[in-house]
Amino acid sequence: MRGREQQRAFETLLREHQRIVFKVVSVYARHPEDRRDLTQEICVQLWRSFPRFDEKRARFSTWMYRVALNIAISQMRRPPRQDERFETLDQQQLDAVGTVGIVEPDERVEVLHRFIDLLDPLNRALILLYLEDRGYGEIAEILGISETNVATKISRIKQKLRQQMTGAMPAGA
Repeated sequence: MRGREQQRAFETLLREHQRIVFKVVSVYARHPEDRRDLTQEICVQLWRSFPRFDEKRARFSTWMYRVALNIAISQMRRPPRQDERFETLDQQQLDAVGTVGIVEPDERVEVLHRFIDLLDPLNRALILLYLEDRGYGEIAEILGISETNVATKISRIKQKLRQQMTGAMPAGA
């Protein structure tokens, strides 16, 4: 693929799978400005990496999760800089991504989000992918860990979440 054709293919795939970006961003950034910045950074890195995407090695959604999670985790780990500059996307590229509102429907979801916020970056990625109904094999492929490790970590996270939810929910909820 060359130039314009590659850009159209990328924009189509990004539009089809944009919810992946928004889900990753919602787990790793809480403030609207941080969400916008992280969304933009993920989209820029996806575009930069797109020429190396090989559909024979992984599905686009798997590859996209891997890139998005790596960017989100990297952003979390590095200290914020006041003079940091992001490569800006033009309005057409931003329109291609679209916007999706994040709704917090009830108290249980709020408790779940607070719990997820307390997890380390790898465990956040695990729980995000698990809640997305991704199989252990795909989660292992995205995160670069074994399926056994995925199963063990998810089991521990669920156990810890159960304990947190039991302690955080009022009686009768």
